[in-house]
Amino acid sequence: MGREFVDIFDDWSAENYDASTSGQDPEYRDVFENYEVILDEVAKRVAGNVIEFGTGTGNLTALLAERATVTGIEPNEVMRTLTAKRFPGIDVLDGDLLDFPWPSSVDAFVSTYVFHHLTDEEKGRALQVYAQLLPTGGKVVFADTAFISEEAKLQRIAKERGRGYHAVADDLEREYYTTVPILKELFEKTGFSVEMTKMNEYVWLMDATKR
Repeated sequence: MGREFVDIFDDWSAENYDASTSGQDPEYRDVFENYEVILDEVAKRVAGNVIEFGTGTGNLTALLAERATVTGIEPNEVMRTLTAKRFPGIDVLDGDLLDFPWPSSVDAFVSTYVFHHLTDEEKGRALQVYAQLLPTGGKVVFADTAFISEEAKLQRIAKERGRGYHAVADDLEREYYTTVPILKELFEKTGFSVEMTKMNEYVWLMDATKR
């Protein structure tokens, strides 16, 4: 359920994490290109009671709090503590994309750079849960790395290894990055209409509405 990757963030301090997202780490610069735009696009598409998965250091949380009532879900204790200290008025709870405290009312689920922690089968199960909890018109707005095809993913891995960016290539091989057609199928099978928008060479924005 994605928990196998939780420990990766134990040694990733807030400073190092934010340095990567701001483009200071050349190896991850392409992954986080247009980072602030991506966060803003996610935040501006939701309102009401919002569940945020994978709060990290709270960068998306800050934007969501301006326009919604936010509950954060974060499996990593280090990151959960960081967000809770930054936003003392927001509940930041232990949980993940599949296993989290169910809210009494929710209008949207959001996340950035998180959905790839689930296998494709788990992604489908998670979307079934969200569809069960959301009202008609409710939203799932995720932004995450995906590829137009499996061949494109393999080409990207080869490109990153070719320029010596082995950490990125290792990430792509280790975690559960999927393709745009598979994501569309998973959303549609679980009762959502979805629009996919490419945000950079890695990240796609998934804007799904429950039918």
